[in-house]
Amino acid sequence: MGGGTNVVLVVADTTRYDDALRPDVAPTITDLRETGATYANAVAPAPWTLPSHGSLFTGQYPSKHGAHAGHERLDEGPPTLPELFRAAGYDTAGVSGNTWISREGGFARGFDEFHQTWQYVQADTAMGELVEVTEESRLRAVGRKLFDGNPLANAANAVYRTLVRDRGDEGAARATAWVEDWLADRERDDPFFLFANYLEPHLEYRPPKHLAERFLPDGMSYEAAMDVPQEPWEYLAGTVELTDRDFAALRALYRAEIAYLDEHLARLRRALVAAGEWDDTVFVLVGDHGENFGEHGLMDHQYCLYDTLLHVPLVVAGGAFDGRGEVDRLVSLVDVPATLLDAGGVDAPAARTEFQGRSFHPGSDADPHEHVFAEYLEPQPSMAALEEHVDDLPPHVYEYDRSLRAVRTADHKLIRGSDGSRELYHVADDPGEENDLTRSHPEQAERLEAVVDEWLASFDAADTDEAVDIDGARQQQLEQLGYLQ
Repeated sequence: MGGGTNVVLVVADTTRYDDALRPDVAPTITDLRETGATYANAVAPAPWTLPSHGSLFTGQYPSKHGAHAGHERLDEGPPTLPELFRAAGYDTAGVSGNTWISREGGFARGFDEFHQTWQYVQADTAMGELVEVTEESRLRAVGRKLFDGNPLANAANAVYRTLVRDRGDEGAARATAWVEDWLADRERDDPFFLFANYLEPHLEYRPPKHLAERFLPDGMSYEAAMDVPQEPWEYLAGTVELTDRDFAALRALYRAEIAYLDEHLARLRRALVAAGEWDDTVFVLVGDHGENFGEHGLMDHQYCLYDTLLHVPLVVAGGAFDGRGEVDRLVSLVDVPATLLDAGGVDAPAARTEFQGRSFHPGSDADPHEHVFAEYLEPQPSMAALEEHVDDLPPHVYEYDRSLRAVRTADHKLIRGSDGSRELYHVADDPGEENDLTRSHPEQAERLEAVVDEWLASFDAADTDEAVDIDGARQQQLEQLGYLQ
């Protein structure tokens, strides 16, 4: 049985450190920071949703847990965080707005209840292709999917997606309402583990107008900002050009989406208070990865391991974390499972032996990391997917057809590519990673490259040679999020 402390893990999908910690953008997160702990050097183990969540759930890096672009599912094997909490007597509940974090993707294991916000009736058929399509193709899609699985559930989901769902909300309203109802209806006295993935502020940015207007460049209307192309792969290929003012508009929309998410965090906190649970809860807000806005010639969150994608917010309030303020300790998202088990008083010794992370709980005696790592094991989208999506893909884009690994210390980062490339940055003095030091500091680059090799030799990588089939409906929904298949 756990120690009686509830644990709430909220993932702010696609949220950069520098935007989430602005008081004018996120006053609720700011308030949590003022009462709890902010980990100023939190590093994501991957630059996109699937592998990063795999690490949050297993305490392992992507090479070890095996969920990445070459194997798009979290397989059974390492116990997940909800499984460990449930085994310790916790009630477990999860809600997800991102199609990667789904039953089909392997993330529902261990949850007593798991709600996918893109469905009105929870069913295996995603009906995901009914979003952002023409009326004619939407009707064809309904016809194709109605009789897969449960026809009644599919029909309800079809109506929900086409007629009812608020097009300006990527699931936050439904996620928050579901959690509010779940908390209000609970009758058991057991502690609980609650997980929530909020898709905001993932592309496409469609925030409420009243929030966007707070952040727009001077003289720019909401309508003009919404007309700026949100086409990362076309930008990569050079078929869409964006000015600095265009990127300022996109960044404003992005910040407005974080502000919208922040309002839902406030509602979650009020719901926990109303249920009488807040004082017995450790509340964690974390980004799974960041976002590019033209930095390094990139948009979205693929093809690189720069800190625009890896430096994420990590704020913890409640219990032993209260009053800790800003903590400079270097941490990784692979550290979160061990830390939350400590917060809940859950031993799970067998699982901990497979963790690659270390607890940063204030009561833990685990040594801080000297190095943390990040991996980008295959490009997503692949070059083949880009070729289908973008006509006449220019030669320079094929430079991104490689895997990447990075090692990070408090001061330096080395990024190594499967194509033989190496980049070294003094991130403490060069947070924008603009000055590559591999030629001027070759000894430092060689030392960190040896650290990567030693780390890779320290564990067995997952055997993920078997291809993963993704349901056609779910595949189309992933493509709508920019994950070309």
